[in-house]
Amino acid sequence: QVQLVESGGGLVQAGGSLRLSCAASGSIFRINVMGWYRQAPGKQRELVAAITSGGRTNSADSVKGRVTISRDNAKNTVYLQMNNLKPEDTAVYYCNVNVNTLMSLYPMDYWGQGTQVTVSS
Repeated sequence: QVQLVESGGGLVQAGGSLRLSCAASGSIFRINVMGWYRQAPGKQRELVAAITSGGRTNSADSVKGRVTISRDNAKNTVYLQMNNLKPEDTAVYYCNVNVNTLMSLYPMDYWGQGTQVTVSS
């Protein structure tokens, strides 16, 4: 099994910044893609940004130029630096990792518990 521990959410004023972290632990053989999703009330969960094991990234058009995703492979941790936050960024942010574990033949997706980000206007 794989456990994900997220941190860094909170309340911030519009224009402010937050840095989210997500650390993976457990029976990990290899972590493939790591990403952040968000879900606002009444809306579907959507991808914010993702990063491959080789460091390739992609992000949603709504956050391009305002977020940076990075990872520390030695720590099995992914980060999301968010700048110039807007009220519409308010959501629960979820970490997602695609992992090859020591006990499965195929990679599996794991989700964090979610961390609330609230941006006040």
